[in-house]
Amino acid sequence: MDVSFLKSAFQKNQYPPPDRSEIAFAGKSNVGKSSLINVLVNRKKMARTSSTPGRTQALNFFDIRNKDLRMVDLPGYGFAGVPLQVKRSWGNMVETYLKTRTNLKAVVVILDIRRDASEGDLDLLNWLSTYGIKAIPVITKADKLSRRQAAERAKQIASELENSINETPIIFSAKTREGRDEIWDEIDRAVLSADRC
Repeated sequence: MDVSFLKSAFQKNQYPPPDRSEIAFAGKSNVGKSSLINVLVNRKKMARTSSTPGRTQALNFFDIRNKDLRMVDLPGYGFAGVPLQVKRSWGNMVETYLKTRTNLKAVVVILDIRRDASEGDLDLLNWLSTYGIKAIPVITKADKLSRRQAAERAKQIASELENSINETPIIFSAKTREGRDEIWDEIDRAVLSADRC
């Protein structure tokens, strides 16, 4: 896949031109967001994974030239070790991007299969719904559980999300690549959609 890191941005005037569709990726810190992006684009280290949750503090833009698409890695939320002032600035930065980016087609909302949906996850889904932005829910780290346990957890998480979204979450594993094709199908559908949602 013809993909490259384009730039990091902290504010609106640093965004690249809105000249192609964008898909953003959001989730709590340490849910496997970078690993998911890397599997989608078939690169081992395109998005940087870190053992320190909350490390991504900017909007990171990646160009996927063969699909005329851009991926945007949003800062993770909900990590207790990040100072409150930094959390607030992240929130403002992400909200500005989501509200104003007219070429944004969808947000892949990532949850860890071993954890219940958090207040932050539900707030994000409700916020996206309010602003008419399509959400693609993905449950990561499926390989950490047996197939039966993963199916049960996915059903439970889907139940927790049902008041916030109508979509069935896609089960994903960076290790086995389960769910990769399904996620791309949803991304392609979102990009082909004439409207934002």
